[in-house]
Amino acid sequence: MKKFFIAFIFLLLTSLPTQAAYDHAQWNALLKQHVHWNTQGTATAVDYAGFTKDRDQLKRYLKSLSSISKQEYSKWPLNEQQAFLINAYNAYTIELVLTRYPNLSSIKDIGGLFSSPWKQKFFRLLDKERSLDDVEHGLLRGDKRYKEPRIHFALNCASIGCPALRDEAYTGKLLNSQLEDQTIRFLSDPSRNRLSLKTGHYSISRIFDWYADDFEKHSSGVKNFIASYSDKIKTPASNRDFIKQAAFKIDYLDYDWSLNKAK
Repeated sequence: MKKFFIAFIFLLLTSLPTQAAYDHAQWNALLKQHVHWNTQGTATAVDYAGFTKDRDQLKRYLKSLSSISKQEYSKWPLNEQQAFLINAYNAYTIELVLTRYPNLSSIKDIGGLFSSPWKQKFFRLLDKERSLDDVEHGLLRGDKRYKEPRIHFALNCASIGCPALRDEAYTGKLLNSQLEDQTIRFLSDPSRNRLSLKTGHYSISRIFDWYADDFEKHSSGVKNFIASYSDKIKTPASNRDFIKQAAFKIDYLDYDWSLNKAK
């Protein structure tokens, strides 16, 4: 009788409907083919010429994103929603660059004196016409459930100063480990974040300045956030010990808006 009851419960649980994760396989394949890590594993270069050749495949993926309704999206687990939005932001950024490639040296060339490439509503997502800013500031940062400052190391603005465009799609299942890996890689990049023990100054990316509120709300501030990664950053042991104390002074590096294209 007991075995029958256990078997019944198992059958009941396995037969319950579940919300399938969104399939980002098309985007994953494009990233694997056209995004390449540097030798240090801290930054990537994007083969926009290769993306141009595969633009039909990219457009099919973007069309599939646009077909998802807000109602369907709302049924997904939180991590699936985050992965969906991060992938959408990165994929639509590539598409925006391709509208002008190769006749641009920066994504900012797409905007103008009184316009911004991030404010242009050029795609439909979750039943509305959206801009990249809508996705980042409205759907991701604007949703109080997320509380995730590490998204700033996953969203890519097609610029050298940005954290790396990851060479794989984000998924709900792997999201935490992917965000953690992105953060460590970014903090380990001396071209974006570097410490001088001699002066006690930590020269860090402007990202920490622009989104200081996110780090303050969700990680007790920029200094504490960086210090929490002291044992994971690829840097000499003496630097790690100093970083761990969070006693460093902060200054911000100039941001390189040059296109992160493969040479």
